[in-house]
Amino acid sequence: MGGTSAIEWTNRTWNPITGCTRVTQGCDHCYAFTLHDQRHAIYQKNEGKWSPAGKPMPLQYSRPFAEVQLLSERLEEPLRDRKPRMIFVNSMSDLFHSAVPDAFIFQVFNVMQRAHWHTFQVLTKRAGRLRHLGPKLAWPANVWMGVSIENDLLTPRADALRAVPAAVRFLSCEPLLGPLPSLDLTGLHWVIAGGESGRSARPVQREWLTALRDHCQADHVPFFFKQWGGRTSKAGGRLLDGRTWDGYPYGSKMH
Repeated sequence: MGGTSAIEWTNRTWNPITGCTRVTQGCDHCYAFTLHDQRHAIYQKNEGKWSPAGKPMPLQYSRPFAEVQLLSERLEEPLRDRKPRMIFVNSMSDLFHSAVPDAFIFQVFNVMQRAHWHTFQVLTKRAGRLRHLGPKLAWPANVWMGVSIENDLLTPRADALRAVPAAVRFLSCEPLLGPLPSLDLTGLHWVIAGGESGRSARPVQREWLTALRDHCQADHVPFFFKQWGGRTSKAGGRLLDGRTWDGYPYGSKMH
């Protein structure tokens, strides 16, 4: 399992799958694509090593990020960590990608159910498949389910999320690429928002963020502002109207 995560709203990452494909504008500058394919180029250049005379690289970098890989050897990693963690599932993929077999998704959910001392955060852009598989999956209380919504055209993803009997249903509005006037927060428990980061980052507008925050406050939904973004994720800081916004379901983050 990954070490301490730099993602502000989680503790650890767990990647039993790696690789993905782009589906919407929010994927255009995906950090996971960039990071993996940089390492894939190193793998090819140095015949599987970090440098010509260096250590071997993980085998996953032998293939480009656009090829989804199932890493079964990582499935039971959470079971070996006995300290309660908040774990982001598949930060380097999408559990509900069409290339992931149903059986593998069931295996992931089985591990999350068995590792009941952790809290697992699953996030997808494939809301249609989530809607289809949701009724067939076990939903233990330690599994939080979210969808990404980066512009108003994608707000129907929240409808698919509402149909899922997860204990916590959340939205990731990052990178936020426009206002969300059509967003319905009924039945949702948490909203994360933030600007894009990276060399070609598209700037987030303050009024988009404040409108979303105010919507959350009016509907009593915890609001987490992750970052303004910019050249790096930390470049713009995390202050909105002079303060941080670290709302969580149940009031606080698990450490």
